[in-house]
Amino acid sequence: MTAGAVAAAASATTGWAQANDRVRVAVIGVGSRGTAHIKEMAPVAGIEVAAVVDPDTNRAEKAASEIKARTGKGPRVESDMRRVFDDKNIDAVTIATTNHWHALTAIWAMQAGKDVYVEKPVSHNIYEGIKLVETARKYNRIAQGGTQRRFWGPWRKAVELLHGGLIGDIYQGNFIFPGNRDSIGFKPNAPVPGWLNWDLWLGPAPMQPYHENLVHYNWHWFWDFGNGELGNNGIHMIDIVRWAMNRKMPSKVYSTGGRFGYKDQGQTPNTQNVVWTYDDGAQIVGQLRGLYTPEPMQWDFWGSKGQMHIAANGKMTVTLGRNKKPEPDITDIPANIDHFANFAEAVRARDRKLLHAEIEETAISTAMCHQGNASYRLQRELKFDPATMKYVGDAEANAFWTRKYRAPYVVPEKV
Repeated sequence: MTAGAVAAAASATTGWAQANDRVRVAVIGVGSRGTAHIKEMAPVAGIEVAAVVDPDTNRAEKAASEIKARTGKGPRVESDMRRVFDDKNIDAVTIATTNHWHALTAIWAMQAGKDVYVEKPVSHNIYEGIKLVETARKYNRIAQGGTQRRFWGPWRKAVELLHGGLIGDIYQGNFIFPGNRDSIGFKPNAPVPGWLNWDLWLGPAPMQPYHENLVHYNWHWFWDFGNGELGNNGIHMIDIVRWAMNRKMPSKVYSTGGRFGYKDQGQTPNTQNVVWTYDDGAQIVGQLRGLYTPEPMQWDFWGSKGQMHIAANGKMTVTLGRNKKPEPDITDIPANIDHFANFAEAVRARDRKLLHAEIEETAISTAMCHQGNASYRLQRELKFDPATMKYVGDAEANAFWTRKYRAPYVVPEKV
């Protein structure tokens, strides 16, 4: 797309806000998360799902049929996202593709004048996250990440209390995520099904044979497409800890783990421990367990005045000083905020400050996932410079900073 075409598209699209309050959305990727997007947007006033996109024509047609049954109006159906980017009647896109497509999809959309809601992790590597934020700023786009707990009342209350100094200066934040993942076995290479555009599905990834462990969910456990459990669910955990501790990028990371308990086709660890360390010694410690564990999902924070524990349901337990008895239960929990209503509000107002999960914040949390995976793959501690967003004097680690893209699916250096 030429610079003139980009400018024209952006001008044409942004003009809609003066004409009406309806946000016409294209949902790109209509698997489990994309289908959830459609259902969650349905009750939000002023949002219309006007198009669905998926290289799996069966999924695209099914999603379109469900929308028509619900609304009486069928959306546009496409397999190639670039066709909806050329549609001046589309105001925004929500992105629920495979991880390796997230950033490029959002960049292309914003260059065409669309606002974007991007599922987590918002990038497949650190470079993509940098370019994602750069594109949002250059084209003045509303861009939101899919870290939904920033909208939920209990976590907003917890962060409010922690930022207010309830447990003092926080020096460590921990999380545990039990993934309960079974073996995916082995699937042989096979002919590409007629309902799947394999070239579009692969996109930026290297050309390779099709097999059924990639399409549609288990791609998470292959490095070309996913980021393991750390990028799949760990991103939600990291985002809460980093937000609560009011931290950006750490300067050191060390990760260990493995794929234990079975032999299968997956490449990413099913068990992973990560320690992120800041210049002042404060740490974030994460544990992801894919096998058997009685422990539920949880967060813990330690500060100079006490400790806060947050359970999977958001219930907070605070212990102050050397007391062993917890403080009284925390009340006055605010209501949840609808993340798509928040996105639509920011789109109408043309104000990214209204967003509760603005893309830069989610990109930072995502980059920490990439740090952890790079350390795991190299099996050693890595030093990182938050100013340059690169590893310090480490060519092996910086090889994971970006990837070799398959033309024409290239995340551009100049956005």
